[in-house]
Amino acid sequence: MKTFNLNSLIRENIKTLKPYSSARDEYKTSGSEMVFLDANENPYENGVNRYPDPKQVDVKVALGKVKNCNPNNIVLGNGSDEILDLIFRAFCEPKKDNIIILPPTYGMYTVLAGINDIETKEIVLSESFQPKADEILNEANEHSKILFLCSPNNPTGNNFDNATVEKLLKEFNGIIVIDEAYIDFSSQESWLNRLEEFPNLIITQTLSKAYGMAGIRLGICYASLAIIEILNRIKPPYNVNLLTQAYALKRIEDQESVQLEIARIQKSKEQLVKALESVSFITEIFPSDANFILIKVDNANLRYDQLLEKGIVIRNRTTQPLCENCLRLTVGTESEVERLIAELLTISKS
Repeated sequence: MKTFNLNSLIRENIKTLKPYSSARDEYKTSGSEMVFLDANENPYENGVNRYPDPKQVDVKVALGKVKNCNPNNIVLGNGSDEILDLIFRAFCEPKKDNIIILPPTYGMYTVLAGINDIETKEIVLSESFQPKADEILNEANEHSKILFLCSPNNPTGNNFDNATVEKLLKEFNGIIVIDEAYIDFSSQESWLNRLEEFPNLIITQTLSKAYGMAGIRLGICYASLAIIEILNRIKPPYNVNLLTQAYALKRIEDQESVQLEIARIQKSKEQLVKALESVSFITEIFPSDANFILIKVDNANLRYDQLLEKGIVIRNRTTQPLCENCLRLTVGTESEVERLIAELLTISKS
């Protein structure tokens, strides 16, 4: 692996930035009953009158137990989008640096690059939806700060080849963000298990997918202690509210329910894939390690409209690279999957 110099990637203004110190940062509880007159809060108890823990310690400890990692290697955000934006602001100099993305992929990478005035280099995946490692490395230059790898990938649903990812981790001279939003559905192990091997690795996950908590907006970042310190330096002090922390903690600690729902989704996905094979206008069903399936049809716009007329909303991905006439189907409840299958077969026979 090439020598990795994190300091050379950090924006100059971030290197000298002193983070805001909140009242809750300055006081460390002793566990005894205290009178809090330090944060200018309303003193009358209603359940949410106090500021939340700015470090989200309880949630991080619970995550650390489930994910078998040090809580100090975690940053939490208001959804994964805030985590991604923090990464941009820490490492990318506006009008100077660039990022590399691999379409078709998650659209917010490009949006956040635009917001932060960062150039986006696009290298389309191979026909088998895999990263072209040599092309990526050849395209990268001294201003290529971040490479985004979404695995399992959205919208294609597949994992990226481990050997290819490892090559990139060893040879790319910047930060590599592996977006694992769908990893809990995957048969492939998380790169979190190898976090300590790669100082340039950032892993993002979420409670929005397998944990069924899209509404509370909690994104998770795993990285080296050095990277975590930088992100904490620029993170808003109370970015994860009290209610989000409470709901997240309860859900993380209820692994039995989480794993049961994942198993039900996997079973429904198998049922859906089998049924899709009988739909005449579907020309290809792509392998998926996520909670959705990408299919190729004869006419994506027509089939999308037909399902919409029947009250079923899916995602039309036909405008994305390599996804001409492709539709993305999320695996719903058992009854929703049965309804989708029934409507697809009805359209197929008409």
